[in-house]
Amino acid sequence: MDTIRVEGLTVDCVVGVYPHERTSVQPLRVDLELALDTETAAVEERVRSSVNYAAISSQLVFLLRSCRFRLLETAAHALASYVLAPPAAGERRAQVDRARIRLSKPGALSGFAVPSLEIERSAEWCRLVVQERSFGTVDVVHETQDAGIYRLNVAPGRTIPLHVHRQMRQTEMMLSGGLHCQGRPAPAGAVFRWPLDAPHTYHNPTERGQTILCVTEPPFIEADQIEVDGVPADVSPEPPWGLFGA
Repeated sequence: MDTIRVEGLTVDCVVGVYPHERTSVQPLRVDLELALDTETAAVEERVRSSVNYAAISSQLVFLLRSCRFRLLETAAHALASYVLAPPAAGERRAQVDRARIRLSKPGALSGFAVPSLEIERSAEWCRLVVQERSFGTVDVVHETQDAGIYRLNVAPGRTIPLHVHRQMRQTEMMLSGGLHCQGRPAPAGAVFRWPLDAPHTYHNPTERGQTILCVTEPPFIEADQIEVDGVPADVSPEPPWGLFGA
């Protein structure tokens, strides 16, 4: 297998189990190795036949900042599940065969040492749960006691109806660039953070599937997906996260 590496990706995020770690961010270093076949990409000279390391970096930043993991072990397994999942309907990338993820907390031991955790997993280890929905499908990537990671695959011509949440807080990143959010085009990489009771909706006007990466705190509650009538909330996407484009 060929290997794509992203080394020294540093993310300021909530990661830790102690009370003081739950209320403030700290730096987390991510070193990532992805094993895959890059021969097709080399022949075709198309990024979509490989893995876009800028896009995957921005997606890992999004997950680490949104999920507020308690343990390095939890974060590492969630990230491994994500990068090893088969490409979603709205993604154009190659399948990753193996992933090695190393997470380090440089500030955890007050400068005396740097603790880290490294795991390696294969694509066979990753088992997505796929749920049918009126708009397409939902891939359940990973769930913890605090948050769930999901991919919302919106089929061509389908709509996620206008709805609100009264318990779940959702943060969503566009993995593809064809969706309309609140009636306006939403570019790939755009991030929306939805306040409670904020009506929001998506529509796919294209002829191919489009995908949203969604983090829900707490994990998804079916009864809290409340369809409503009225006008979508005036919520703008957040500025790009970090230095990475999607």
